[in-house]
Amino acid sequence: MNATPASAAPPRSYAPEVVVAAGCLIALITFGPRASAGLFQIPMTAEFGWGRDTFGLALAIQNLLWGLGAPFAGAIADRFGTVKVLCTGALLYAAGLVAMSYASTPLQLHLGAGVLIGFGLSACSFNLVLAAFGKLLPESWRPLAFGAGTAAGSFGQFLFPPIGNILIETMGWHQALVVFALTLLPVLPISVFLSTRRLGGQGAKAAANLPNQTIAQALAEAFRHRSYVFLVLGFFTCGFQLAFITVHMPAYLKDAGLPAWVGGWTLAVIGLANAVGSLSSGWLSTRMPKRYLLAWIYLGRAVAIAAFILIPASPVTCIAFGIVIGLFWLSTVPPTSSLVMLMFGTKYMAMLYGFAFFSHQVGGFLGVLLGGVLYEAMGSYQFVWWLSVALGVASALINLPIVERPVERPAAQPA
Repeated sequence: MNATPASAAPPRSYAPEVVVAAGCLIALITFGPRASAGLFQIPMTAEFGWGRDTFGLALAIQNLLWGLGAPFAGAIADRFGTVKVLCTGALLYAAGLVAMSYASTPLQLHLGAGVLIGFGLSACSFNLVLAAFGKLLPESWRPLAFGAGTAAGSFGQFLFPPIGNILIETMGWHQALVVFALTLLPVLPISVFLSTRRLGGQGAKAAANLPNQTIAQALAEAFRHRSYVFLVLGFFTCGFQLAFITVHMPAYLKDAGLPAWVGGWTLAVIGLANAVGSLSSGWLSTRMPKRYLLAWIYLGRAVAIAAFILIPASPVTCIAFGIVIGLFWLSTVPPTSSLVMLMFGTKYMAMLYGFAFFSHQVGGFLGVLLGGVLYEAMGSYQFVWWLSVALGVASALINLPIVERPVERPAAQPA
């Protein structure tokens, strides 16, 4: 008899539609407050007399620790399941927002906005969601699901900044941060639908590739693979550009004499446009070479940023820039995550994508930090804007030599 006893059969995961819906909700909820961080720069620095470099350092620490924690959170999720990691991350994130609301010294700001939120994001943001999609969903669902998860995070960026502006104006920035902290609590029950500890069906089969490979072996294999290294290096630029614009755009536009609502709505339309860009990128990832798609995205960003800083700022040009840059905003994520999975399979997907994301966040750290430091030194953001343009061109070029095929592995030895 070849029948498998019912007790030995692994439990089925939730239906793909449920998995995608839950992951998209988590991405939306967790990305929103982080995308609104720039709104708090002016009121906080004005109240306490800090320079923008102080606020920039806190957000730079956040980006760096988000990236630093991502591979470890991914490795824990790969080993012990996604739910515990997501819940822990959401609680740390909420605690960081509350600590930020009560911060009255730079150290307190750096601990709350930097350390707690940074590590919280590493454990509950879309990098964990996309890895769960890779493990739980049938292969035919994955490219569009990666795009949908990224787009949902972008919709959080569209939804939260205008709400943040209203909360700051009506309740004050302290209470606005507490409200944002409360919005993270639904992540705890929703995360149950992304349980990846034991998988059934196609998910278990996909996750079982190279079952005896250790974490150390997986890392050694990845960092000896030239295409993975190119992918990781190119992702640095994505983080640099996104973090700089998210944190410093509202202040840049205020310096240009524009009202605060322009900054909030520019960030909002970036998020809305990226919902379209991310879904389109997920769709295109199945229909064209992913390395070419990434090269076009990075080049498109460079052109858009150059045009924006050469044209005098106005509400119309800012919203137009938000729409254009939004189409490229997180559209790098579906092809990047798809390439990681194509090269190495799904077993260590969360960890290996986490290392790519660490490069992204090192870029974010430098983008936010240089924005604040060079503004205080030079009195403008022009140097960092042009550096963003140069990095966009460099990343377009570095993605072109990527080879899109699974890593070559020796045949499995018989037991």
